Amino acid sequence: MKTKVAILGSGNIGSDLMMKVVRLSETLEMGAMVGIDPASDGLARAQRLGCATTAEGVRGLLGLPVFDEIGVVFDATSAKAHVANAVLLEPRGKILVDLTPAAIGPFVVPAVNLEQHRDARNVNMVTCGGQATIPIVAAVSRVTDVLYAEIVASIASRSAGPGTRANIDEFTETTSKAIEVVGGARRGKAIIVLNPAEPPMIMRDTVLCLAAGGDPEEITASVTAMHAEVARYVPGYRLKQQVQVDPVPDDEPLQTLIGDAPRPRWRVSVFLEVEGAAHYLPSYAGNLDIMTSAALRTAEQLATAQLEVTR
Repeated sequence: MKTKVAILGSGNIGSDLMMKVVRLSETLEMGAMVGIDPASDGLARAQRLGCATTAEGVRGLLGLPVFDEIGVVFDATSAKAHVANAVLLEPRGKILVDLTPAAIGPFVVPAVNLEQHRDARNVNMVTCGGQATIPIVAAVSRVTDVLYAEIVASIASRSAGPGTRANIDEFTETTSKAIEVVGGARRGKAIIVLNPAEPPMIMRDTVLCLAAGGDPEEITASVTAMHAEVARYVPGYRLKQQVQVDPVPDDEPLQTLIGDAPRPRWRVSVFLEVEGAAHYLPSYAGNLDIMTSAALRTAEQLATAQLEVTR
C-alpha cells in the first residue's frame, strides 16, 4: 500500500520532488500538486501525470476530492506561507514535511535523527546547507565534544530562485541553530554564498569543527561512515578530499568564539560536493536536490511508521 502525498509549491523544488516521488518511491505516490500560478510548469507536468491539481493554494487542496486520501503534505513554499499552511493542515491529521526555513516542527536530518521523530506530525528539513553539512558535524560530535562548528555553503546563483533569496536570513539562522540542536556543536555558524559563475558551479560545502579532543583516526572514520550513510539517499553527495584533522594552532582566530569552553585540540576540516540527480533540475543544483532527496527519505519513513500504527 502506497501513501498518497500532496506537494505545496509547484516551482522548481516542488516539481523536482514530484519527479522523485514518481520515479523513486516504493512507498509514496502523488495525490495532488498545489500551486498559485495556473501557468506553472509544475502544475502542467502534474496534470500530464494524471495527478489532481489546484492553483488556489492550500485552500484549493482542502477542496479536492483526493484530500481525504492524502497522508503526507510536503510544503515547498516559503517560511511565512508554511505558518499559515500548518494552521490549516495539522488539525486535519496530515503529516507535514516542511522544506522551508519556518522551523515550526523539529529539525530532521535523515542520517542523523530521523528515528527520534518518527511520531512527529510536522518536521522541518532545515536548509540545503544544513542537510549537507550537519551530518558531518554530528559525525564529529558523536566521538568528541565539538566546541564550535562553522559551515559555508556555496551554490550556483542560478539555482537560488526568488524563494531562496527571500529566505536568506532564515537560512543562516535556521542552519546555525540546527548545527547545535542536531549536529551537537556547542556553538554553530552558517554562511551561504550565491556564486554567479558561468557555467554554474556544483554545490560545494566546507565544514570546520573545533574539537575538544578525541582520536584523529576515530574522527575520520566517523565522518567517512556518515558520508556513506547520506550518500545512500543522495547519490551525488561526495567527499572532495580526505578528512583533515590537524592540531589547533596557537593563533587560531576562532578560539575567541568558544567562550568559556576548554581550548580545542583538533581542527577538523571537511570539503564536500553535492551533484544533483537531474530528475527535474540541472545537475549543478545539488542544493535543491539534497533537500528533495532528504524530504523524500523522511516522508517515506514517517508514512511507514504511520501505517505500522494503524495496522
